[in-house]
Amino acid sequence: MSIFSGKTLMITGGTGSFGNAVLNRFLDTDIGEIRIFSRDEKKQDDMRHEFQARFPEAAKKLRFLIGDVRDITSVRSAVRGVDYIFNAAALKQVPSCEFFPMEAVKTNVIGTDNVLNAAIDAGVKSVICLSTDKAAYPVNAMGISKAMMEKTAVARSRNAGDTVICCTRYGNVLCSRGSVVPLFIDQIRHGGPMTVTDPDMTRFIMSLDEAVDLVLFAFMNGAPGDIFVQKAPAGTIGTLAEAVRRLFKPDCEIKIIGIRHGEKMYETLLTNEECAHAEDMGNFYRVPADNRDLNYDKYFIDGSRERNTLKEFNSANTEHWGVERVMEKLLSLDYIREELEKGV
Repeated sequence: MSIFSGKTLMITGGTGSFGNAVLNRFLDTDIGEIRIFSRDEKKQDDMRHEFQARFPEAAKKLRFLIGDVRDITSVRSAVRGVDYIFNAAALKQVPSCEFFPMEAVKTNVIGTDNVLNAAIDAGVKSVICLSTDKAAYPVNAMGISKAMMEKTAVARSRNAGDTVICCTRYGNVLCSRGSVVPLFIDQIRHGGPMTVTDPDMTRFIMSLDEAVDLVLFAFMNGAPGDIFVQKAPAGTIGTLAEAVRRLFKPDCEIKIIGIRHGEKMYETLLTNEECAHAEDMGNFYRVPADNRDLNYDKYFIDGSRERNTLKEFNSANTEHWGVERVMEKLLSLDYIREELEKGV
C-alpha cells in the first residue's frame, strides 16, 4: 500500500461491487482520501452509512461526489487534487447494451475519454481503466464499447505527460453485482428453478479481491498503454450452478434456458494476436502498447520474425475446476458465508 500512503484515490462508478471491494481493502490503511464518484445518490448514501458503521474512524477519509463520467465538467471538478484513479464506471450488462448500444458508447467510451482528459489536465499520477474479457474478439455491443475504451486509453497514454494510463481486463467476477451467483441464490430462495443458459459455457473463476489485486499490480508495474490480465482457472456454468445448488439447496431444479443476446460460449482474456507479444509476469500477463508513430508505412514494412509460443488465453483452454474445487472457492467468499447464514 506504500504508493497510496497519504494519497488521494478516486473511484468512478465507485458504488458498485468493485468500489466496495476497494474500500474494504483500503479504508483502514494509511491512504489519505478515497473519493467515490457516481451518479446514484441513494447508493452513495447507503454506502456512506455502511462504512461509517463498520469503520467509524477511517470513514472520515471517504468523500462522496455526485457526477457522471458523461459530463466532462463534473469529472474535471472531481479530479482536482487526485493522485490515482480507478475508472470503474461502465454499463456492463450484455443484454441492455445490445438494446441500447449508444448508451454503452456514451458511458464506456466517451465517459472514459472524459476521465482521461480530466486526469491528464489535473496531473493525476496514474489511471487504471477496468475492462472485460468481452473486449477481446468482441461480438456484442458491451464488448465492442469496452474494446473502444481500451483503444481510447492506449491512444491517450501516448500523449499523457506524466500521467500513466493502463487497462486491466478480467472475466466475470464471482458474486459481483449483476453476476450469476447472486441470481442463482435468489432463484433458490424463491423456490427455483435455477436457470442456466448453457451448462457447457465456460467462465473464468475470479473473486473481487483478486480483481483488486490485478488493479494494484497494474498501478505498481504498468507502463503507458499496458493491458494486464490475471492468470485464472475456469469452470463451466453447469459446474458453477451445481456448486451453488449443493451449498444452498441440493434438490433445487436446474433449468436450461438457452444463450441470451450477445453471449459467448467462453471468455477470452488474451487474443492470439496479443499473445504474440504478451509478457509473462508470474500470476499476470502484460500486453504492452503498440507505440509505432503516425508514420503508417511502419505498419506495413516493420514486423517481427519472433513471437511468443503462447496462444489465445481463454476460459476453454485454461485450467478447469470441478464442483468440489468451485465449492471451496465459493466458501472462501464473505458474500457466500453471509448468504448461507441467512438460510433459504
